[in-house]
Order: sequence, then structure tokens, then C-alpha cells
Amino acid sequence: MDYNLLLLRYGEIGIKSPPVRRRFEKKLIYNIHASLEGKIINDGGRFLLYPSKNNNDPEFVPNTIEKLKKIFGLVSFSPAVETITTKENIKAKIHEYVEKLLKEGIFSSDQSFAIRARRVGDHDFTSQEIAAFAGSAFFDKTESKVDLSNPDFELFLEIRENKTFIYHEKIQGPGGMPIGTQGKVISLVSGGIDSPVATYLMMKRGCDVTILNFNNAPFTEPSEKILKIAKKLKEYASGSKLKVYQAKYGDYLKKCQDEAPERMTCVFCKSGMYQVAEKLAEKEGALAIIDGSSVGQVASQTLPNILATRYSANLPVLSPLIGLDKLEIENIGRKIGTFPISTLPDSGCKAAPRYPETNANLEQTLEVQEDIDLKSDLDVVFDNIIELKF
Repeated sequence: MDYNLLLLRYGEIGIKSPPVRRRFEKKLIYNIHASLEGKIINDGGRFLLYPSKNNNDPEFVPNTIEKLKKIFGLVSFSPAVETITTKENIKAKIHEYVEKLLKEGIFSSDQSFAIRARRVGDHDFTSQEIAAFAGSAFFDKTESKVDLSNPDFELFLEIRENKTFIYHEKIQGPGGMPIGTQGKVISLVSGGIDSPVATYLMMKRGCDVTILNFNNAPFTEPSEKILKIAKKLKEYASGSKLKVYQAKYGDYLKKCQDEAPERMTCVFCKSGMYQVAEKLAEKEGALAIIDGSSVGQVASQTLPNILATRYSANLPVLSPLIGLDKLEIENIGRKIGTFPISTLPDSGCKAAPRYPETNANLEQTLEVQEDIDLKSDLDVVFDNIIELKF
């Protein structure tokens, strides 16, 4: 099918106040341009995306579709053909469109069909009248049965003032909000399954994410998983730089092992991560910390431990997976492509005690933290943080 353009639709942006809507539209257009070449026209609730150079480029639409599937803020889009809004032009364009549908095997004459028409603007016909007219033009080429309730095939007409767009596909976008509309966050990302999914979900809500990873050597072995995960998440980060920082954490963990109660190693490990993330947030101008916690999934994610580990952090800690089970999280990971990376073999963390604390006492946690002066060790961790290039 020789398409002229793509018709792009957004969702939540449309219910914002006019000033906020304009700002979010502008950001979404910026993010689209950051991912692909093309000319975008904002047509009052729709974006019209045209090739910027060669209007006859047969690869423009298929190449663009795959990129649009990863741009947050778009709920759906349609490859379309365009014509001037007159009945004669609409009829001629439908005849041409149907001929190509038949030739390419997308539609066959033994299938039923329906025309779905919507209008924006003033015209000398109603939506029902133009749908009936278009149905007659479709029938001219196929003599197929009309079925408005349960058709085998639907042809859409979107009439916007003096332009009419014809299409038959509505391709689902990722939805959400454009990245960069909801401020910056620091996301704690390991090589596991959960944290990359949590990061993706906050990007989907419009957050500009900076990744913070902790290198636990010598308690873990070197791994390239974090860079591979970052590269996969970068595919969804149109309009964002997506920085990745890594903190050397082994010496801090060794002190926790040596000077704190053994059962509490995981508690102080997670608490320290939040405190380092808060320092990085101040540097980056971030407003919140993200993690992959799901209530009760591991020792550090029981409610008493969540309280104890987060108490020393002053910034909000957001956990988008908090009510999801493992299977739900894995399904999202598979969908976005991080799951195969997260499940690559690794050594695990040898600092974890055999019987970790699952019911941490907040008062005891704070006392131990002060007694062995963990804050000064965390200052050293932050001072030696590095940015990873990928």
C-alpha cells in the first residue's frame, strides 16, 4: 500500500487544560523528532506525520511504524492516504485504495465490510451520509456484503476540514505521557527482572530517568548486563539522554557484614542505596527515587523492611511494581525486551546472609546505622560514583 502519511493520536494529553496540553503536545513532537525524521503538522487533536524529504520513499512508513511503537504519549497511529474533501475525490481515492487492498490480499470480495466515518469542521454532508457514499464507492469495486455490526473488514474515513484521510489499520502505541513532562527521577537498576520494568513504567508516565546501578564486587562478579539493559531501555527514551551511573558498593557492604548484625545486611544495603540515590538526585535535579519493589517478594520488600530501609531518605521513593506479582512483572519484561537480558546467568550476591531479616525494627536500624557511622561510608560511595558510557 502506498501511504502518504501517518495519522498519530494521543490520549491523556487531550484532557489537560489548554496551556498544559500545548506544552505536552510540544514535548511529544520534540520526542518524535528525536527518534525519526519527518514533518509533523499539529491538526487539533491529531498529528499528521509526513516524510520530510522523499514523499515516494517506500520504506518511510514501515521504518517509522517500529519507532512510533516506542514513543510514549502516542496511543495509536494509522498509515493513511490523503485527498481533498470532495465527494468526487473521496470516491476516486477509495476506488484506488480498494484496488490495492484486493491486489495485496488484505481484503477479498467474499468478506463483509463497514465504513467508519468521522468529521471535524463544516461540510455539506453528515458523517452518516458520507459513510453511505463511501460504502457505495467500496461496493463498486468489490460487491461485498455490508455488515455494520460485525464486519470482517473496516475502512476508516477521517475528514478534517478540507482534507480527508483514508486508512484501515489502527496500530497500538505505548500510551502514557511524553518523556520529560513529569520531571527527573533516579531509578535503582540492577541486572534483575524487576527494576528495568519499573524504570520502563515510570518512563511511560513521562519521567526523565537517570539510572543508578551498584557494583557489589567482590560479592558479585563483573557483568555487562546493566549496559545491555540500559541500551534496551534507551529504545523507549526518545527525547531523553538516559544517563547511567554506577556506584562502587563492595567496601560499604563489607563494613555492613563486619560491624552490623549479620541478618540486617540486606536492610542496610537497600537503605544505603536510597541514600546514595538521594545524593545523586540532588546533583541531577531529580525529584524522586524509583525502585522495583513488590510487597513481600524478597526479604527487603516486607512492609517492616520497606519502612526501615526508606526512613533515612527524604525524597519520595516510588515503586510502580508494588502490587504486581512476579508473573505480571515478567510478562511486561518480555514485552519490552528486558526479560531475556535480565535472565542471563550471573553469580548472584554473596553478601546476602543465609537468614536475612524480614521484620526489621526501625529504631534498632537507625541506632546501628549511627553507631557504626554508615553515613560517612555512603559519602565515600557517592564521591566515587562514575557515569557509564554506552
